[in-house]
Amino acid sequence: MSRQTDPVRALLAEAWASWAERGAALDAEGWSRPTRLPGWTVRELYAHVAPVPEMFTGLRAAVLDGPAAVTGGAGILRAYNRPGGIAHTAADQVAEVAKQTAETAEPAVLLARFGVEGPAALAGLADLSPEAVVAHPLLGSVTVGALGEVALMEATVHLLDLIAAIGGPPPAAAALDFTRALLAEVADPVAFIEAATGRSAAPVLPVIR
Repeated sequence: MSRQTDPVRALLAEAWASWAERGAALDAEGWSRPTRLPGWTVRELYAHVAPVPEMFTGLRAAVLDGPAAVTGGAGILRAYNRPGGIAHTAADQVAEVAKQTAETAEPAVLLARFGVEGPAALAGLADLSPEAVVAHPLLGSVTVGALGEVALMEATVHLLDLIAAIGGPPPAAAALDFTRALLAEVADPVAFIEAATGRSAAPVLPVIR
């Protein structure tokens, strides 16, 4: 097994469980509390991050033969965040979808996605190797492992947003370590090393939107 097999999927399931546990303790005021993301409430943050089972079950039908165009999460993030990339062009649309989902999905529905439906869909892909290649609408083809890496990063980064809004313990140390390493990988290596060691004042961060 590669390093992407059990660790990433296990950490992703653990992160989702943390989202479910924290959300179950919220009252109406907590769900309506603003986050540090401008214009986003806690409920909208949940709506944005909540796994949609169909996204996972659809991977099996998208499996392709041949090598992937992108084999790691850092490659996906670089493509999304380049000038004119989808992280910039679709930001308003992503925010609108989160708001619409938050309006139509009750908190119990969102919690079920984190605590039941998402983990079940993820477990259903246990036989699909992280090296499996699947079609991607923007990048042509990517590995399943690369998608998992991005999903774990999203769940971890936004969990920090949630904690900033409602408090609570930090994410799992392993998830933080993984996310830190992935984001560092997105940056240009020379620029990152020279900035991190004080040899350059050129702006390196942020590496994603």
